[in-house]
Amino acid sequence: MISASLVKELREKTGAGMLDCKKALEETNGVIDDAIDWLREKGISKAAKKADRIATEGIASILIDNNNAAIIEVNSETDFVAENEEFKSLVNTILNIIIKNDIDTLEELLESTCDEGTINDLITQKIAKIGEKISLRRFAKIIKSDSESFGEYIHMGGKIAVLTLLDNASASIAKEVALHAAAMRPTYVKIENVPKDVLEKEKIIMKEQLINEGKQVDRIESILIGKVKKYYEDVCLENQIFVKSENKETVGQYVANNGGTIVNMIRFEVGEGMEKKTENFAEEVAKQING
Repeated sequence: MISASLVKELREKTGAGMLDCKKALEETNGVIDDAIDWLREKGISKAAKKADRIATEGIASILIDNNNAAIIEVNSETDFVAENEEFKSLVNTILNIIIKNDIDTLEELLESTCDEGTINDLITQKIAKIGEKISLRRFAKIIKSDSESFGEYIHMGGKIAVLTLLDNASASIAKEVALHAAAMRPTYVKIENVPKDVLEKEKIIMKEQLINEGKQVDRIESILIGKVKKYYEDVCLENQIFVKSENKETVGQYVANNGGTIVNMIRFEVGEGMEKKTENFAEEVAKQING
């Protein structure tokens, strides 16, 4: 039985993750020095040194297999690595694992088995081989019915990936909606998907803006109706004006005019919402030499 204190000690000595430290100790009968060597042999200690780096580049990708579809974002430190075949192979391996298994969380996905052990093991091996931090950021899986169609669009080799699901509409229509979503960045699919707290916060901001603009207090509520409608047009896929429309029809109307309804949309843009670290060139070169 490997104690928690022993795992903690090994982690402090190597910087490796808790699961990796536990596995190393199990493989070496709890001998710290042997466990350190085991981690080094697996390239995990080297990978751990890169764990505090910021990985905001990478790939967003999609895999569709019959009635199953998966979308994923895997991050790297540089664009150069994101274009590496080793990195692309890693992304495809993870996508296939998602498609073939019932997985709900990142933790479950990282612990899923593959030829190299677990997905976590595979990522660690790729970090050691490629020499950059790699992180699995997020994923989603959609299962469709026979009446539904998937649409997919990948922009700029994986900078943006959009997966759509439409009912009673063709895959070509679903792809057009995915292309629109890539360009127009909707946050939600439908009005009812906007959380109440988010909407209330927006209304407070709108009211403050109207007051600051000098609008009459008794007119603010009526003006607010129009501003909320405009907010929905900005953030909800169904309510946005379709980019290819010549008569100002919404995306929802475009899909309805082609016999269908929008069921779901997932849009991943690489690095969105992540803070990118800026360093000068000399510091980065020094890190590469020492790291």
